[in-house]
Amino acid sequence: MSAQAKPSSTQRLEQALAAIDQAGDEGRRTFTRLYTSDARAAAAAADARSRAGRCFGPMDGRLVSIKDLFDVAGEPTTAGSVILQDAAPATRDATVVRRLRAAGAVIVGKTNMTEFAFSGVGINPHYGTPGNSRDAARIPGGSSSGAGVSVARNFVEIAIGSDTGGSVRIPAALNGIVGFKPTQARVPREGAFPLSYSLDTIGPLCHNVADALAADAMLSGVDLEPGATRSVPGLRLGIPRGLMFTEAQTEVLEAFDRAMALLGGAGARLSDEAMDDLLGEPFRLQEQGTLAAAEAASIHQHLLKEHPEAYDPIVLGRIRHGETIGAARYITMVQARTQLLRHIDARLAGFDALVLPTVPLLAPRIDALSEERAFLRTNGLLLRNPSVFNFFDLPALSLPAPTGTGLPVGLMLVGRRGADRDLLAIGSAIESVLTSANR
Repeated sequence: MSAQAKPSSTQRLEQALAAIDQAGDEGRRTFTRLYTSDARAAAAAADARSRAGRCFGPMDGRLVSIKDLFDVAGEPTTAGSVILQDAAPATRDATVVRRLRAAGAVIVGKTNMTEFAFSGVGINPHYGTPGNSRDAARIPGGSSSGAGVSVARNFVEIAIGSDTGGSVRIPAALNGIVGFKPTQARVPREGAFPLSYSLDTIGPLCHNVADALAADAMLSGVDLEPGATRSVPGLRLGIPRGLMFTEAQTEVLEAFDRAMALLGGAGARLSDEAMDDLLGEPFRLQEQGTLAAAEAASIHQHLLKEHPEAYDPIVLGRIRHGETIGAARYITMVQARTQLLRHIDARLAGFDALVLPTVPLLAPRIDALSEERAFLRTNGLLLRNPSVFNFFDLPALSLPAPTGTGLPVGLMLVGRRGADRDLLAIGSAIESVLTSANR
């Protein structure tokens, strides 16, 4: 192989498997299952296609991990729990897993996650907690914890996660990578263990927006065709000052301001916007309980009766709270949300995107969250900004903000409903400006 030749899928896979093994306990905490033999066969097949000039597309031969809540035929889907270890094996692959295989992707393994995807912190008392890629003593973010770490530590090139209140974007932000949450209807959820029927989405975590675009095309079943590119000059970016910036650490605000200075200098039209009247509505509407908790209580009703003692106590408490939400209250929330979607669509009509911190915190230490009160406060802050845009069903993209040194900070871009491809094009343009600052 010449010095300039790109390593084959098999070579990259062997390097990844060696890195996972060398990571020891961290590797074992990142993955709940490795598909070593199948991955080697898939990589060899991708290499054979490449030599024959029959590449399936941009995902062919790429190393991918899948979150532990996606069905793989012949094995139980545990969703980060011990309760489902002895569940009946899945009879078929989840839709997104079938699409990965059809695209020629090399599925390296299943990644660890918060039990039943019900936390943005990423701690799992059953399988261990994968440490943050920058400092293993710190949280990885959740619920797609292993997904974020698997990409950030170069165990895989792309991870597929789920996002109900930020579970793709939070680990992306805390580990310094890209995470994309699509409009909900864009990616089918068949074969993914649910947390919330109303809010669940499926999206990729990766190193750059180009990979997010390729993964999104595969996940959504849309052909990856050259689309209209966007450039930063003239972009109309609204900054929703107020609630979304409260309780933010100084390092996060400084990184955000640095990013805005770069974008403004590149010709973006930035404007501070007072939007708390609308962005605060999801919190006011869900003060007595959330949509996610109510729907989780329904999803888990049988498991709660049979095995309540086997749950993570914090997850159990959050699901139990959903049991207190009556039918009338739940229907009121659903109907009010439908009305609010129209209002947010109208408010965003004048912008190409909103831009704000993905989360207001740097990754805290795992041992600082051992008490439930500290855990729940941190969880609430991590979920606050991203969860708003699940509620409004808007596509959202987290990019690494330029920090120079220190722990990662995420910059979140929010687009118009259904304009996922346009948001990714905007993200690509912004990424170019931000990454140039670190060269």
